[in-house]
Amino acid sequence: PPSQIQPASDKMYYPPEDLQRDAHVPDFNSYLALYRKSLDNPEAFWKDIADEFFWKKPATGPMLQYNFDVTKGSIYVKCMEGAKTNMCYNVLDRHVREGNLGDKVAYYWEGNSPDRHETITYRQLLSQVCRCANVLKQMGVKKGDRVSIYLPMIPELVYTMLACARIGAIHSVVFAGFSSESLCERIMDAQSSVLVTADGVFRGEKLINLKQIADEALQKCRENVTKCVVVKHHVLRTRSGAACNKLQTPWDAEYDVWWDEAMTDSPEECEPEWLDAEDPLFILYTSGSTGKPKGVLHAVAGYLLYTSLTFKYVFDHHHDDVFWCTADIGWITGHSYITYGPLANGATSVLFEGIPVHPHVGRFWEIIEKYRVSKFYTAPTAIRLLMKYGREPLQKYDLSSLRILGTVGEPINPEAWQWYHEAVGQGRCPVVDTFWQTETGGHVLAPLPAATPLKPGSATFPFFGVEPTILNEHGEELEGEAEGYLVFRRPWPGIMRSVYRNHERFENTYFKKFPGFYVTGDGCRRDKDGYYWITGRIDDMLNVSGHLMSTAEVEAALAQHPSVAEAAAVSRPHTVKGECLYCFVTLKDSREFNRTLEEELKRLVREKIGPIATPDFIQNAPALPKTRSGKIMRRILRQIARNDHDLGDLSTLADPKVVEVLFSQRREAAA
Repeated sequence: PPSQIQPASDKMYYPPEDLQRDAHVPDFNSYLALYRKSLDNPEAFWKDIADEFFWKKPATGPMLQYNFDVTKGSIYVKCMEGAKTNMCYNVLDRHVREGNLGDKVAYYWEGNSPDRHETITYRQLLSQVCRCANVLKQMGVKKGDRVSIYLPMIPELVYTMLACARIGAIHSVVFAGFSSESLCERIMDAQSSVLVTADGVFRGEKLINLKQIADEALQKCRENVTKCVVVKHHVLRTRSGAACNKLQTPWDAEYDVWWDEAMTDSPEECEPEWLDAEDPLFILYTSGSTGKPKGVLHAVAGYLLYTSLTFKYVFDHHHDDVFWCTADIGWITGHSYITYGPLANGATSVLFEGIPVHPHVGRFWEIIEKYRVSKFYTAPTAIRLLMKYGREPLQKYDLSSLRILGTVGEPINPEAWQWYHEAVGQGRCPVVDTFWQTETGGHVLAPLPAATPLKPGSATFPFFGVEPTILNEHGEELEGEAEGYLVFRRPWPGIMRSVYRNHERFENTYFKKFPGFYVTGDGCRRDKDGYYWITGRIDDMLNVSGHLMSTAEVEAALAQHPSVAEAAAVSRPHTVKGECLYCFVTLKDSREFNRTLEEELKRLVREKIGPIATPDFIQNAPALPKTRSGKIMRRILRQIARNDHDLGDLSTLADPKVVEVLFSQRREAAA
């Protein structure tokens, strides 16, 4: 970061003074001093953090050892080698036994339906986790075994994760919106011996028969799984086969076990398994550019240090806060900022099962008022959804408890940022726009709410221990104002350790392109003030005639046309330029796609970015292929642009019919 911030042309939002008074990092100079220490003396910096936790055996090696250069041997990262600890002990027992936090609320659970809710203290959480750990042990689960978890956002999901961590088993949480095929693929790759699921779940009005989906998955991968533990979440129990609640729970007495029956006589004490610092904590699958999911592997000690510290500093956590992250635990955001980060800090969180618009569009604001939420963390997709309903639903609720807002999952467009800041935060709450990945374990670029002046749409500066740089196509480092590949020069404790059972894929995906650097796969722009702006996936970057361009820029230009509701741009091979632009536009109601509009759109892009960015093709798209979390799947659009029908893994696609429509409307153009 720069030594001081120059006044920028972009409007700056400065931290509120009342927040600075008792903040952990109260101003930009404090941030800079800590940041310098984290790079110049990482040993001392991370040792201070580690001292807050319990270690059964201290580290014998340095805080961090690593090799990021594939030309010098195998890639590795080690944190606190030789130390022994247990994640579950550090996030639960430590607070209950040493911190007198037993009666503090760990979670306010809020169900899909507002009349279902529960309050869970740290002591109750510890008791449930120990009982669940004993059940798993009784089923033969040992240290190093994998347990797949396919559950909705209910307390049992957290109990199971922490029970695995307690006995040294490796959990693999699969988002409960995935299909049976996706679940099966993840169970088989992890070679899990136990699956934990539920009978069913309502998402809004829709009933999903999870047990049936789990059974379909297990039919294909029975050889590993010895037990399926089923949470009676909607009391849809029909062992006799009698229909109940529109849903039958398929049952196989040899494999299936009801959660509550297994837990009934299970003891509330369970000695933690003391693990090596570098033992695996969990596997979480993330989609790869090839379509086959990658099992991202995280290790105990480094992940503990990093999620704990990022949570404390990025959300400026204090003892009396109520924190709410709206993500699903099936994604990394939920692992790091619903389960591990908040619990490591002894925080109180909201655990929410539902969706933002059920049973009404004010549900988020109702929950914030109900629990007096002070720190709120959600996705730009959700913000844009709620923007559609205007400010009226907000005005019925008291949001005065809010002090910090956050966003995660994709870069936030300035329009959504402004609405979030003004309408939700009433102009007084900083918006921390956090950039990170499943692979990074925690925030890597993010503002600190009391220290960093904000620019809407920028992830601002690196977190402690993180050293970003921007490279061009040839791997040369770019200084000052620049745009190119975002890479990191060194590890931080929370970075992934490998791709599960495929270290070669780990090295090829993240380290091969630019030896000596971790390659994020994201494009990035650094402005004249040193602020970082994520411009989209590099595989969404375009290299047209040697110019690196981001699709986000092109899409923003197209979206400024009054007829365009949404746009997506991808690259297509071109015999002269190497790559050219192929754009998809979704028009607003009743607008017609014709040659005149096409020319207007090309002219608009030319005007906004330059002739180099003029699209060669523009296709009318009634809808765009998106994931369930609302991200456009550009990988699929690239294949449509190239007329390539081999689409790979479509399990994350919300509506597969969209693809057929786009192929049928594809422009047959022969450049």
